[in-house]
Amino acid sequence: MDGSGRTSATLGAQRGAYTRRLPDEIAAVLAQEIRGAVLQPGDCIPSEKQLCLRFGVSRTVVREAISQLKSDGLVRSEQGRGAFVADASQTAVFRISPECFAKRKELGQILELQTNVAAQAAALAAKRRSASHLAMMRRTLDRMTEALASGPGAAERWVEAENELYHTIAEASGNPYFVEFLSFLRSRIGTRLHGVVVKNARAVEVSATVMPEHRAIFEAIKRRDVERAQNLVNAHFAAAAARLAARADLVDV
Repeated sequence: MDGSGRTSATLGAQRGAYTRRLPDEIAAVLAQEIRGAVLQPGDCIPSEKQLCLRFGVSRTVVREAISQLKSDGLVRSEQGRGAFVADASQTAVFRISPECFAKRKELGQILELQTNVAAQAAALAAKRRSASHLAMMRRTLDRMTEALASGPGAAERWVEAENELYHTIAEASGNPYFVEFLSFLRSRIGTRLHGVVVKNARAVEVSATVMPEHRAIFEAIKRRDVERAQNLVNAHFAAAAARLAARADLVDV
């Protein structure tokens, strides 16, 4: 068992269901050890090889986890020496790391790409949706509402439910290529940007002012209002991209 109370076996057992989230899981374990003083400021983070053996993952997964810790200001790198626990007193004033900038930019680009496709899928869903599609959409909206009531700490649940909502809308379009394309984008986000998406949701998306955007889309699809459904999805994703770009916090927290 590691210092956080987790075991390598636990992470390994989750791999089948959470392969795309392993970097987030490992980053969370190490972050907890840093915040719990198991790892002290100035301590060298175990080598990639050691972390691979500890968690039973590849070097790629470990590198992504360490990159997240750097973006969070918990770890710093020294050329030729390795990664070290950052001194909190020296990181009181944060800056966005190049990695953080790059990931936010990539997420914004994916949102731009997703906008028109999701909007067209919603327009067709307004024409073709079934009662079962509407029931599935209601359930995901209810889950988002529950996550909202739980606060920003439930951002992960919000993101999962939101993904399912737009996946269901794509299915309701009756065009499998919408489902395939949006699934591809979701996979891209899952493999590279899941942590950024959850942190962004926690910062600006899990909000009582955002929830009505999703509910309005559902109502338009329910009423078979094709033009309104399309326009509302366009507006939602444009607003989401704007919220991402306008975030005032200096690090993803």
